[in-house]
Order: sequence, then C-alpha cells, then structure tokens
Amino acid sequence: MNKIAEARKKYTDWCRGIGIDSVDELNRFLEERGGIELINLCEAKQERDYADIADMIKERGDKAKIVLMAGPSSSGKTSSSLRIALQCRVLGLNPKVIELDNYFVDRELTPLGPDGKPDFECLGAMDTELLNRQINELLKGKAVEIPHFLFAKGKKVYDGNFLKLEENDILIMEGIHGLNPDLTPHVDRNRIFHVYVSALSALFISEMLQNSPTDKRLLRRILRDNRTRGISPEENILRWPSVRRGEKNNIFPYEENADVVFNSTLLYDLPMLKYYTEPILHGIAESSPAYEKAQQLLTILRHIKALTPAEIAAVPPTSIMREFIGGQTLK
Repeated sequence: MNKIAEARKKYTDWCRGIGIDSVDELNRFLEERGGIELINLCEAKQERDYADIADMIKERGDKAKIVLMAGPSSSGKTSSSLRIALQCRVLGLNPKVIELDNYFVDRELTPLGPDGKPDFECLGAMDTELLNRQINELLKGKAVEIPHFLFAKGKKVYDGNFLKLEENDILIMEGIHGLNPDLTPHVDRNRIFHVYVSALSALFISEMLQNSPTDKRLLRRILRDNRTRGISPEENILRWPSVRRGEKNNIFPYEENADVVFNSTLLYDLPMLKYYTEPILHGIAESSPAYEKAQQLLTILRHIKALTPAEIAAVPPTSIMREFIGGQTLK
C-alpha cells in the first residue's frame, strides 16, 4: 500500500471508529451531539497527528535540519507548517519557517507556458541554484541572507533578513515543489524531511452523487479568496481547471517522495463551508460559464447540515480552517 492510500485508510478507520463514515451519519451526529463536540474531536485528532510528525522530525536529530512541505491548493499547508513548528517547539527544537515563494526568479526570467504566458507554477520559475546554495551553507553552519520576493514588482530583494541554523534549529519551508527532487538536487537527501499535506478524504453521500476531496478544496479556496484576495467565486471556479493542471504536473507525481503524509480533512469542514459558501454560490448567474460547476457544488452542500455561527465560533484560532474563515493566531 502506498503512502497516500495508507493515509486515506487510516482516516477511514478513524471515522468508522467514531461512527461517522457517511454524510447521513455526520448529519445525525450534528443533530444529536452538536457541532462543538465534533469540532473538538477533529481538532484533538489533528493535534495528535501534528505531534506525531514533530516526533519523527525530532528522531532524525541533526541529520534532517530542513523540512520541506508540499501539497495541492487549499490543503492547509501554511497552517500545517506553523502547527508542526509549534509541536517541534514543545520538543525543544527551534523551528524557523520560510515560504519557498521567496525563491522565485525575477518575473522577466519566468519560463513561458504553452499559452505563451508566464508559467509561475513550473519548477523553472524557482531560483533553484540560489536555494540549493543557501541550504548547503546553512547546513554547514553559515549565515545566509534570505531573499524576500516582492510580488507587486516581480523581483527578489534583500532586506537584511539573515539566518543561521544553530544546534536545535530546524528550517521549515513550504511550497508546491517541496517534494520534487529536482528542487534540491545538490542537497543531501538525508538532510531533508519531506511532508505531504492534502485533504485526501470525503464522506459517502450516495451512489448517484460523489463528494470529492477536490471539490472540498475548491470550496475552501472560494471562501478564502473571496474573503482575503478579492477573487469572486465565479473567477475561482473558472481558474480551477488551470490550478488542477498545475497540481497534476508539479505536485501529484511526487507524493510518494514524502517521509510522512498528513491528511488535512476535517469531518466538520463541509458543514462549516456550507454556512459560508452556499449563499455566495447562489449569486452566480445562470448565464455564467461557472454556473454548472456552482450548481454541482450546491447539490453536494444541500445534503450537508450546516454548522451554526455559535458552533463555528468554537473553531480554535490555531485550526487549519481558520486559514479560510479568518481569526487565526498562528505566526
């Protein structure tokens, strides 16, 4: 059994163990026991999973001082990197978190895709030479000046952010190419711990209606981008096929390179997403090219019991879902 299948099976077994392996059972739990109990249960499980990953990193000792994380869109990678960092601190490690996006090449050097437009998701858009050189210098105990990529200008700048890895320090870096061996070809593989993060599971609705993890990630993305980036649900749905192509080319082929797979699915995420996304999806006009997909998503949501505002308020400020609804306290 491969690592992805093993992670799915582990989650399925857990769901069965608590008596929720279908949408009907999920709705029944919410009716009888309430959303707050479900939220607490799911968050406690994820905290144990994060702690297990931190234990694995700690066991590597000085052999693996670099942690690279990757996963598809809206999997909760940013929150997961910060939650793992927090658990590492509990174990006496001193994690430092950097986004791999800081290592983009300057925009004029970005390779063009088949459509003649800059392909920001391909590996060639990354300054792998600089990244490899700096990682190796850090592993040798040297100080390096970490770049900061200014997206508005499309350029890297250096603003005095120097980094040196001391005895108990580890460096956590998150980005779409984190599991691709061609990202760090000149770094000793044994010095890197790889983590794959994705929402891998979905509950059964019916033989006629499929509820996919991919649709769940799209709903997360619609909610987050509508709230923080000014991107409408319609725009997000129309961009989704391009996002999916990037995932298939740059992320999914390297899943099995992970040392550990983290399943970021939460049983309460669809009930919470229904509360936020159902009203805005209804706003997509029938004349829109995004209408059909919006209706597919609404059909799934109609089978889900929504959380109440009081229940949503119980979502911890460190939860993955705070990445999408706001109110997160992780830094």
